[in-house]
Amino acid sequence: MASHNHSARYGRYTGGPDPLAPPVDLAEALDAVAEDVMAGYSPRHALQEFLRRGGRDREGLDDLARRVQQRRSELLGRHRLDGTLNEVQKLLETAVLEERKQLARDAMMDNNDRAFREMQLQNLPQSTAAAVNELASYDWQSGTAREAYERIKDLLGREVLDQRFAGMKQALQNATDEDKAAVAGMLRDLNELLDKHRRGEDTEADFQEFMAQHGGFFPENPESVEELIDALAKRAAAAQRLLQSMSPEQRDELMRLSAQAFGSPEPMAQLDQLDSSLRALRPGEDWTGSERFEGQEGMGLGDGTGVLQDIAELDGLADQLSQSYNGSNLDDLDLDALARQLGQNAAVTARTLAEIERAMQDGGYLRRGSDGDLRLSPQAMRQLGRSLLRDTAKQLSGRQGRRDTRVAGAAGEQTGSSRQWEFGDAEPWDVTRTLTNAISRTVAGGGNPAQGLHLTAADIEVSETEARTQAAVVLLVDVSFSMAAEGRWVLMKRTALALHHLISTRFRGDRLELVTFGRYARSMDIGELTALPSRREQGTNLHHGLLLAGRFFRRHPSMQPVLLLVTDGEPTVHLLPDGEAWFCWPSDPETIRVTVAELDRLGRAGTQATFFRLGNDPSLERFVQRMARRVGARVVAPDVGGLGAAVVGEYLRAHFRGRAFDDADWATWDR
Repeated sequence: MASHNHSARYGRYTGGPDPLAPPVDLAEALDAVAEDVMAGYSPRHALQEFLRRGGRDREGLDDLARRVQQRRSELLGRHRLDGTLNEVQKLLETAVLEERKQLARDAMMDNNDRAFREMQLQNLPQSTAAAVNELASYDWQSGTAREAYERIKDLLGREVLDQRFAGMKQALQNATDEDKAAVAGMLRDLNELLDKHRRGEDTEADFQEFMAQHGGFFPENPESVEELIDALAKRAAAAQRLLQSMSPEQRDELMRLSAQAFGSPEPMAQLDQLDSSLRALRPGEDWTGSERFEGQEGMGLGDGTGVLQDIAELDGLADQLSQSYNGSNLDDLDLDALARQLGQNAAVTARTLAEIERAMQDGGYLRRGSDGDLRLSPQAMRQLGRSLLRDTAKQLSGRQGRRDTRVAGAAGEQTGSSRQWEFGDAEPWDVTRTLTNAISRTVAGGGNPAQGLHLTAADIEVSETEARTQAAVVLLVDVSFSMAAEGRWVLMKRTALALHHLISTRFRGDRLELVTFGRYARSMDIGELTALPSRREQGTNLHHGLLLAGRFFRRHPSMQPVLLLVTDGEPTVHLLPDGEAWFCWPSDPETIRVTVAELDRLGRAGTQATFFRLGNDPSLERFVQRMARRVGARVVAPDVGGLGAAVVGEYLRAHFRGRAFDDADWATWDR
C-alpha cells in the first residue's frame, strides 16, 4: 500500500526557546504596565493590555488575533465544496462518452441492442448520483468506460475514508485488494476497541495491540486510546460540519453517491458505526456547525474536512488569544497550532509574550496581595524608579547622551567602606581594594602579578561617601480631580517615583514622606501612591497636608525639613476641630487663614519650601506667590513634562544647601 501522508499532530508546543527569537524586554513591559497602573488600571489589566498591544518591535495578541481572522476569511473565500461532485461528474462523462464511441464503432453489435443501450445513455437522470446508481448494473461494452465508472466507486471510497482519516485519498490511490482488506480490518478492530472503551472494558494492552497492527493509519501517533479518540473525533466532527456547509442539493447528491462507495455496503456501515461511537464519546465537539464557503477552488471531501479542521483550530486560537475566560493566561496558547496556521514567527511571538507574562509574575515584578489581586512589587517599583530617575536626570543635565556622573557623596565624607565601581561613579577609587581584586583575578587565572597587572572594570572599587546634610523631605502632592482631568495624574506619580528612588538609593540618610491631599490628606507609601486611582472628589485640603508635613518634621528634629509642594489649585477645604473636612468654592477666607497659619508654623521651624505651580490660573499664581513670600520659599512653574526634573532639582538644591548647583552638576543616576 502506498505510504500515508503525515498530518500534523495537534497539541501544545513543547519546544525550547528559539535562538533567533528577540530577547524578552521586561523593562519595556514594566514601563508600559506601570504607566497604566499609574493611570488607574489594575496591574493585571495593565499587563493584559501590554500583551494585547505588544511592544515597539513585537506584535501583540491583538495582531495575532487579527491574522487568525484573516486566515479564516482567506480559507472561506478561496474554496468551494463541490470538488468531489465535480470529479465524479467528470468520470461519469468520460465513461458515457467512451461507451458511446464503442457503440458507434462496434459493427458486430445487434442494432436493437445498440439502440437500447444508446437510449439508456441518452436518458440518464440529470442527478449525478442517480445516474451513477442507474448505471450500477449496466453491462459496459467499452473497457475504458468500465474503468472510468469503477474509478467513481474507488474515488468515493477514498474520499469517504479521507474524511475520517487524513491522507487516505492519496494513500489508497493505487491500493491493491490486500490494501483494501487491511482498511476494512482496521475499521472492524477500531470499532471493537471503541465499543470496549465505551463499556469501560478496554485495557492498555488492547490499545497497544491495535496500534501495533494498525498504527500506520494514524500518523498522529496517539499515545493512549483517549488521544486516539480526540484525533478521530475532531476529524469526524469536521466532516459533519462539511456536509452541513453544503447546499441541500449537494448534500443529497453526496449521501446518495456514498452508497456506491467501495462497491460494498460493509465499509460504509463500519464508518457509520465509527461516527456514532465518536459522537457518543466526544459530545463536546461541534457536530452541528456549518460555514459559508464563497471561493472558486473546489475541494474534495477529505480536503474540505481538513479545511474545516483548520477553521475549528483557528476559532480555538481566537478564543485563546482573546484571554477573556476566567483563569486565562498565555500558557494556554497552542503554539503548535499557531505555527501551523500563521507560521513559525507567530509561534515565536506568542511564546515571547508568554515568557514576558510569566517573567512579570514569577520574576518578582508582580505579586499577589492579601486580596488575591496582583500588585507591583517592591522590585518593580525600584526598577521603575531607576528608569524614571534616569529620564529625569537627562532633563536636568540638558545634554542628552552625556557621560553619567554621580552626585551622591560629591559634597560628603568617606564612610570607610567601598563598593564596586559602576559606570558614572565620581567617587574616588579605593586603590587598595582595586589592586587586591586585580591580583586575585590574575592569580586565579594562572597569571603572575609580578609580570604586570591589567585592570578591568570589574576590579575597580570606589570609596563610599555620605552627604553632609541630612534632610526630612515631604513631597506634598495635590490629588484633587483636576489633576487627573488636566492630564497631570500620571506625571505626578512619575515624579514621586523618581524622587523616592533617588532618596532610597543615593541619599539613604534622608527621610522621605509622601503626602497626598484632596478632600483629605494622607501619608502613603510609594506603592499606594502609584496605584492610587483618580476619584471625582472635589476639594484641595492643603491645610490637612501641611498638618501631616509638620507632624513628620517633628518626628525628625535633627534633620533639615524640606517641603516640596505640587498643586494646581487654591485651597478649598480645611479641617474643622472635630476632624471633618469643610469645603467651599471659591476659597473661603477661613480656609485660607488656617492654611496660611500652618504654613507660617513650618516656616518658623526653618523649613525650606518649594512650591510647584501647575497650570496658568492667575488666581493660583497670586496665591502661591503670596504664600512663598511669607516663608521665603521658591516658586517653580514647570510645564507638565518637566515636573519630575523640577522636583528632583529642587530637592538637590535643598539637600546641598550652601553649595551652588548649575547644569554642569546635574547628573544622571543609574542605580
